[in-house]
Amino acid sequence: MTNTRVIVVGAGIAGPVLAIFLKTRGYDPIIYERLPSPGEGGLSFILQPNGLRVLSLIPGLLEQIPGHSPDRMIHCSSLEGKEDILVDLDISPDTMRERFGFPLIGVRRAEFQRLLINTAEKHGIEIKWGHQATEFEQSENAVQVTFANGIKDIASFVVGCDGLHSNTRIALFGKEKANFTGLAQCGGLSPTPPALRGKFAMINNYGNGRHMISYPVAEDQWAWAITTRETEVKEDWKTQHVEQQNEIRRGPLSDWAFGAGDLVKTGQNIVKYGLYDRPELKSWFKGRIVLLGDAAHPTSPHLGQGANQAFEDIYHIMRLLKKYNPSASQPSTELLSQVFIDYQDLRLPRTSELVRGARQQGEARVVEGIDACRVRDEKIRIVFHDDAAKMAQSNLLSGPFKDSEL
Repeated sequence: MTNTRVIVVGAGIAGPVLAIFLKTRGYDPIIYERLPSPGEGGLSFILQPNGLRVLSLIPGLLEQIPGHSPDRMIHCSSLEGKEDILVDLDISPDTMRERFGFPLIGVRRAEFQRLLINTAEKHGIEIKWGHQATEFEQSENAVQVTFANGIKDIASFVVGCDGLHSNTRIALFGKEKANFTGLAQCGGLSPTPPALRGKFAMINNYGNGRHMISYPVAEDQWAWAITTRETEVKEDWKTQHVEQQNEIRRGPLSDWAFGAGDLVKTGQNIVKYGLYDRPELKSWFKGRIVLLGDAAHPTSPHLGQGANQAFEDIYHIMRLLKKYNPSASQPSTELLSQVFIDYQDLRLPRTSELVRGARQQGEARVVEGIDACRVRDEKIRIVFHDDAAKMAQSNLLSGPFKDSEL
């Protein structure tokens, strides 16, 4: 009997991880990616304990992750020339492992993606680059996918892991209007400046109408991103032209305290992009096609949970496939519907809550006016001592399981 074939659309971050889980549990996944090769798009993100808990189920993967763990989380404010430390917390690997079992790891997206692709290929998973999925035709027992280059392929079911601009989502539910939130981000990678040498911290800098997060991704390199209120900016992650990058390096952000200005001045491959909202879906699947990660629940980056929540999606969809189809045999549409209904009923409310929370966090960070900023700063001081906030963080970082059901 041939293994059940699964088409995974997207070779970004979620797609290769899902394919590895499918392969090791008896399925026959193949990944199709619209880009011609692994991209350099995106800067960095933080792998958090809930995401690492899922990745730990892939033997040997955690030990290979390229990146760096911060020791402290520092929140600081610069208003009217006054520099103030609002919060300074211990988030060292030992402390995080004691609390949650796993540390925080800052990674460069491109490096981490290459690790996942290499790991998938070592598991015998084929990745076809330069294949943009455009049409999905479902029959009783299969899905035929047509790509922009005219090639077609057939699988038992399809998982759309194709991110923010998901063609799979459009094919299922139509093209939606993306609404500009009024916020934009610019960011880059920088050599460690003198002010931050020997400090491996995740630093949040707050100013009047702006916020910056920065953290190490290597011994000698930091990643950073600044959120500001702007008129509409395109939603792309393309590196700015040299003149545009120099304008950012020389602009008012380069005067920021706590080493932040030095990061801006020396920023490399600086990108700038608008942050957009999309309608919340009521369902994540149709028939034998299901969405996962940003394709299902695109989020602004202010909680740093985008990739980590995609990994939680993967855990639960694999857990449910094991529950309802333990032999990994060719599933009926009814069986897949049961898997997908349980999956979305569990994950849709949770991810919707986090998407709203990320949006609110972004708005709160970039309030304008000195008085409003002082109120914001005081709330930041208080929230890290709030029992409800501590419990919410603990619940988030302790997911998606205590004892794996895989």
